Order: sequence, then structure tokens, then C-alpha cells
Amino acid sequence: MRQVFLDHQSTTPILPQVFEAMRPFLFEEFGSPSSLHRLGLTARDALSRARSQIAGLIHAKSPDEIVFTSSGTESANLAIKGVAFATHRRGNHFVVSSIEHPAVLGSVAFLEKHGFSSTKVPVDSNGRIDPTDVRKAITDQTCLIAVHHVNHDIGAIEPVAEIGDLAAELGIPLFVDASASAGWLPINVETMGASLLSLSPHRFYGPKGVGVLYRNRRVSLGSLIHGGVQEAGRRAGMENMPGIVGAGAAAEIASREISARQMRVGLLQRQLWEGLRDGVPYVRLNGPELGPDRAPTNLNVSAEFIEGEAQALSLDMLGVAVSTGPSCVNKSMKISHVLAAIGLDPQLAQSNVIFSLGQENTAEEIEFTIEAYGKTVKKLRAMSPLWEDFQSGAIDSIIRPRGKTGKTLSA
Repeated sequence: MRQVFLDHQSTTPILPQVFEAMRPFLFEEFGSPSSLHRLGLTARDALSRARSQIAGLIHAKSPDEIVFTSSGTESANLAIKGVAFATHRRGNHFVVSSIEHPAVLGSVAFLEKHGFSSTKVPVDSNGRIDPTDVRKAITDQTCLIAVHHVNHDIGAIEPVAEIGDLAAELGIPLFVDASASAGWLPINVETMGASLLSLSPHRFYGPKGVGVLYRNRRVSLGSLIHGGVQEAGRRAGMENMPGIVGAGAAAEIASREISARQMRVGLLQRQLWEGLRDGVPYVRLNGPELGPDRAPTNLNVSAEFIEGEAQALSLDMLGVAVSTGPSCVNKSMKISHVLAAIGLDPQLAQSNVIFSLGQENTAEEIEFTIEAYGKTVKKLRAMSPLWEDFQSGAIDSIIRPRGKTGKTLSA
């Protein structure tokens, strides 16, 4: 059966060039970079090259500022807990946005059980952070500001550079979670003012099982994993050499292709949204409008009167793979904390699906998806008691009220 993959925010297929770069380190070049023999030297050279490739992608000053981990989640944990462990005598307060990834919010929640505190900055109805609110949240105990570059649910691009200027003015480190943007949007840690930045190579056609943390050399960072002296003592344990080599190769390719990727997926994003909007009634786009405030890879859409999980399962049966939320939490039936934070009605929050585009998608696939989505919504609404109540006038629409009754779904 035909399969259209529109879940690139969860992961991406490995590029053939990336696999070819990894292949020798899966077989003949299997040495440890800590060893003194030839195999060890080959591994050390590959490790150094991968650091340079990642540094090039994010415009870091030095490859030595790149730390390899097992995932973007571990990188976020290392950034937040590492700063906490290193600076707790000088401050124990975090400023974070209310719509951060669970890896960030979970790390902060863990530290709050151990004497730390946090202030969660609200966002507007498009999921955008106001730097003025960040300033208001800062105290004399603030040891870290944490914001994401692009939101994982709704694709909102945050004013990171403005927040970076504020952080620099006050001498507070800024951690940026770039897992949803690296490889798709330009990143410059210097102009962003990022002291720490995490990314996930498997989200831009690299391998799974490897993550990256950029750390400005002026930032004190404690370790979470202790043992050997790998990663300059910041992350002990044998390096995942095939994964690291693949991450470097994927970063180098992304550096060359990022402008073309943006243009390509941006055109597909617009084609998809206009097709869904024009072809299916009572559908809403969640987050910013298409344009400079939204990542070109993301569409978060709510179809009223039916649940998002049912839509995703039905689309999968028709050959279209989509998501209903972050891949690490979408098995939960809870409403997305991101959609709740932007004030979306709970009924619409339960009815959302996320289409996330990749460079291999085609205009033909988008047309197929538009048709499949129309069939899915029509089928599910035919079975929905809410749709029946709406048709009879017992309830009204939240997205486009007809005014025939004072009662809406959320009433």
C-alpha cells in the first residue's frame, strides 16, 4: 500500500550518504577513540571531524564546544541539570516558557523537588513568547533561561535573539532547544546569544541514538553520567561512533541544503494547508499563520467534532502517517500542554493532528493527503454524535459559529 510519511517531527529516514559515511564504523573501523593504536586514531579523527561538521551547522566558534550525547532529550537534561549542579550556590531559579518540550519541563520539575524553583512564562494565542515577560520573570536567583527555537507542536518560531540579548545584558546563560529546527532553519549560536543549544540529528536525516549539546566554554556545566573522561569529562561512556559520524555527515549536508529545504517544504506546506482549508469544513490551523513566524515543516490542524487519534489511525489505514503530538508523549490521551497554553478550546485540542513535512515529500503526495484527509473527516463525522448534534442545531461550532443556538461544544 502507498505510504505518505508526514511525521518528520518524530523522526526522518537516514540519507544514503549518511549511511555510507557510517558504514566503515559499523564494521572495519570499529576502534575506540580512547585507544592508542591505529583504529583508535581513525576513530579520534572521525570524532573530531564530526564536531567540526556540527559546529559548522550552528556556527559555533570552536568544535570543542560540541558535546555528543545519546539524544536531544539527554542533551536538554544535561544542559538544565548540568547548569543547576554547577551553579546552585549562586542561584536556584529557572525561567522557562510554558510550552517547552517535556524533556525541558521534566528536568525543571525534577530539580524543583530538590530545592530549585521556576517561573513559567506564558505565550500568546500563537505560541509566541514576549521577551518583556521573560524579563519580568527573572530574579536575582535566576541561573538559566530556557526557551525553544521552534515549538514541537505548533511550529511557532520564537524571538530567541531578543531573549538572547536580554540574557547577555543580565549575565544569565540561555539554553535553546533546537531539536525541532536544526537542519531546517538557519541557526547561529552567536547571533542567537545561546550559551547552550541542543539538537537531534535523527530529525534532519541523521541516525537515531545520538544527540548534540553546544556549550559555550564560558558556561559551567556539571556532569550527569560519571565514569571515564569522554567528551572532556562532561559525558562519560564509550562514544557511539557510527551515530556520531552519521550526525556529522547529516549536519554537513543540511548546511549545504538548508535554503533549498526551506523553500521546498514551504511550498508543500502552503499547498497542504490551502487544500485542507478549502476542502474540509470546520477545520482550524493552530499556531501562527504560514510565514516568518512558523516553521515551514509544521501544520497543526483541528477538525471539529472528531478526535485527533481517530483521524491519525484512519489516515494511516489510507496510507498517510501523521502525529497527534510529540512522539515521546502521544500515547497519552491528555490534551497537549502547548494547545492548552495558547488557549485553544479543549474540544479542538482533542481534535488536532500534526502534519510535518520533509524534503522527500512531493506535490503529488500532498494532493493524495488532502484527498485522504477529506475522506477521513467525512467518515468520522458520519459516526460522530457531536456532528449529528451540530447538524440538528443542538450545538454550535467553535470554529465558525452559525448563531442558531447559544450552546457550543465547550459549554
